Amino acid sequence: MKKGTGQNKYRVPILKTAKKHWMLLAMLSPAILYVIIFSYIPMTGIVLAFKNYQYSGGIYKSPWIGLDNFKALLVAGKLGQVTRNTLLYNIAFLLLGVVFEMGSAILLNEMLGKWFKKVAQSFMFLPYFISWVVAGAIMYNIFNYEKGVFNSLLNLFGAESFDLYNTPKAWIIVLIFLKIWKQTGYGSVVYLAAITGLDQEMFEASSIDGASAWQKIRYITIPSLMPTMMILVLLGIGNIFRGDFGLFYQTVKSSALLQPVTDVIDTYVFRLLITNSDIGVSAAAGLYQSILCFVTISVCNKLVKKSNPDYALY
Repeated sequence: MKKGTGQNKYRVPILKTAKKHWMLLAMLSPAILYVIIFSYIPMTGIVLAFKNYQYSGGIYKSPWIGLDNFKALLVAGKLGQVTRNTLLYNIAFLLLGVVFEMGSAILLNEMLGKWFKKVAQSFMFLPYFISWVVAGAIMYNIFNYEKGVFNSLLNLFGAESFDLYNTPKAWIIVLIFLKIWKQTGYGSVVYLAAITGLDQEMFEASSIDGASAWQKIRYITIPSLMPTMMILVLLGIGNIFRGDFGLFYQTVKSSALLQPVTDVIDTYVFRLLITNSDIGVSAAAGLYQSILCFVTISVCNKLVKKSNPDYALY
């Protein structure tokens, strides 16, 4: 075999490829710069998790203290609780999100009236644009114990007022409902786009064979949406140890009574930073969270890749 033949003939020099596709690379460069500036460069701050941060020394000149910040997290005794809360809430968000988002997309696709379909989709999409600050204010005005709309209606019919902000267990349902209410419209767009891209000949053939609408959904639409669903689930698993800070902070605020049920890693880290001004311990908690996310997505992606490589992220 001559030199330069064999496997080497399939290797294209990087510079030659870049020269050939320079326009595509130029279009991609803003996204690459964004990721480098806002994702990779800030990662150098990870060293704070192993340092006793001092303002005079800054990030890189503060003294090293090893794993003392992680020991402080464990001694505080709340790390296990907030990790459990974050994991369980995100599992609920993920599972219910798939059901409601896919279900909404299928229902929207089955609607015959174009005008009603557009109006329904717009109303479903609207909550996504409402900030958690506004959502928290609406919640407070509805469920306020003294002057809330909900309690005013209860008193009008002779019932006792319900103090939501002093009932921790009720917030499990409230937070899940708020998250699903806000994300369903946005998430259904992805599934709706996937449904639109399906081969319509399959549906026409099934109609000729006498299949009902439910049978088309069960045997054609849902199986065809499985690749999209798996990708979105894997992306969700990648953030399964990251709580929605706006949801858990703006709606609950800083109520100590509700913290055992509503406190997640993100709010815990924020509270550590605000109350104790301990940047090192906060950085340690953030690194702990990132490692959990990385390990979880790597393991799940490997399992998916073994069962069906087409569904894997990488």
